[in-house]
Amino acid sequence: MAGKEVLKFGAEVEKIFHLVIHSIYENKEIFLRELISNASDACDKLRYKSMSKDGLLGNDKEFKITIDADKDKKTLTISDNGVGMSRAEMVKNLGTIARSGTQNFLEKLSGESQKDVQLIGKFGVGFYSSFMVADNVTVYSKAAGGKKTYKWESSGTGEFTIEESDKDFGRGTVIVLHLRDEEEEYLDEQRIRHIVKTYSNHVVVPVFLMGENDAAVQINDGKALWLKNKSDITTEDYEEFYKGISNLGDDKPWLTVHNKVEGKIEYSNLLFIPSTKPFDLFHPDRMCRVKLYVKRVFIAEDEIDIIPAYLRFLRGVVDSEDLPLNISRETIQNSAIVQRMRTSITNRVLRDLKKKAEKEPEDYIKFWNLFGSVIKEGLCDGFSPRDDILEVCRFKTTKSDDKLISMKDYIANMKQDQKTIFFITGDNDKIMDSPQLEGFVAKGIEVLLLTDSVDEFWVNVLHEYEDIPLKSVTRASAELDEKGKEKADKSEGDNDDSSNEKSEIKELLEFMKKTIGEEISDVRETSKLQDSAVCLAVPDKAMDIRMERFMFENKQLPQVSAKILEVNPNHPIIEKLAQDLAKNESDEKLTDTVHLLFAQANIIEGEPLSDVGSFRRRMNDVLEKALAA
Repeated sequence: MAGKEVLKFGAEVEKIFHLVIHSIYENKEIFLRELISNASDACDKLRYKSMSKDGLLGNDKEFKITIDADKDKKTLTISDNGVGMSRAEMVKNLGTIARSGTQNFLEKLSGESQKDVQLIGKFGVGFYSSFMVADNVTVYSKAAGGKKTYKWESSGTGEFTIEESDKDFGRGTVIVLHLRDEEEEYLDEQRIRHIVKTYSNHVVVPVFLMGENDAAVQINDGKALWLKNKSDITTEDYEEFYKGISNLGDDKPWLTVHNKVEGKIEYSNLLFIPSTKPFDLFHPDRMCRVKLYVKRVFIAEDEIDIIPAYLRFLRGVVDSEDLPLNISRETIQNSAIVQRMRTSITNRVLRDLKKKAEKEPEDYIKFWNLFGSVIKEGLCDGFSPRDDILEVCRFKTTKSDDKLISMKDYIANMKQDQKTIFFITGDNDKIMDSPQLEGFVAKGIEVLLLTDSVDEFWVNVLHEYEDIPLKSVTRASAELDEKGKEKADKSEGDNDDSSNEKSEIKELLEFMKKTIGEEISDVRETSKLQDSAVCLAVPDKAMDIRMERFMFENKQLPQVSAKILEVNPNHPIIEKLAQDLAKNESDEKLTDTVHLLFAQANIIEGEPLSDVGSFRRRMNDVLEKALAA
């Protein structure tokens, strides 16, 4: 038999041990919930593996979790006959937790003990909650199909030992908690029953409590909650089930979606939308948190496509009656049944969100502030129900102050002759300062303010809603007349030849285009500007300014395109330039001013200046002359 080996935890694990051991937490009992949840997962994994590998279950085919309290030894033992662990798996699963988001866990620590301990479970560190009540933890484990049993032990002081053990049992894991003197309440039978009833009643694997004369009594319901009638389920039942499967601590579900579908496909689902944002919501390696069951047998959680990525905040289970029990993960991804379930579940969730938004609009905004940017990712997907997604989207506008409105609200607010849904993308704290908005605000045209990163993408693939076109105010064709009515689109390169246009302005536009050169595609006057002299714009079919810059910075485009410089003919600077040009076309001050105006337009849009040195020189010259005047 191999000797005992002493291994050290990483520094980050020591911090977590210190937190859970030395913090006063009024809800320490969650440690039992976490250990039962882990044991249930171990049984689910073996049940799945046994479908493709004969002999793993042997003669022990009934899964169970057993709790044994020994008051004399002050030990609480939780055992299961699940998949078990090899020596390497024990080191990996019990000795390191970096793979479970440790760094994110540590970054979330606030320094307040009670708040920090509540993070347990959110970051996959539930096993370590054992040290809230135990001063020593011993784990025996034997992998299904394996021949050796291994013993893992730690007192939470920065190191653990691992060695072979002669403890004899078929397979699974046995966790022995050596309780502190002040935690002996967790050896009381009624206390244990209460905790299991509260947190783990609906765990599908039966949970047994060892009593006198080694008699085992099942103390949980053991029936899948999602298969029960809604009328037989209380709010508390839903909440406790959610806590057990969400890994979000004491969070309560914001919305519960529970239904059974019968017809061409038959399945049940019990899904929850959290009230808090999961820490890994935008992590590139984030896994699906909806478990797939087949006829109450757990099949998979990660690497399945049962819900779309834009609903990845969902927690819960989906149980199919149609899929074969021996279905592989590879087959799942290409299964027509799974795809039909995915479509049906997506439609149901969107429909329930729409109802919630209509009946409880203020509460719905809480959800939107958490997950709105994720929902909008679905608008980028050509296979998603974009119109249905847009119905649950909410937006800030130039008229809504801090309130959020729906797309239907926007359409209802459109002016009588308005035929376009206008929008602008930008940073939340700067967007209202955009000169592109000046004319629309002055003439009472509402504009959607899109400030999430995902907005840059979906507006480039979704071009209309209810047959009404969407258009960015940065488009050169986004023009309004004096009454706020949209002008007819102008062809690229054309300027408006209204009767009141001054010939000096036309000459100035030509001069500006010649002066700036290839850095712009055109110079034209615009009616969208009020207080600003110039702005950048792009043609209708071109990529939006911010999106193009994103693509270029990520090496998806070889270069950026030349923009259109739009000019406000009524601005004092433009009028003065036009007058001065008529007097002396070769004046260096005119040239410098034109370049400065173009630089200003670039700075406002966040575009880099092509020649910072020349900009500095021209700015200094203009300031020097102004001060000397």
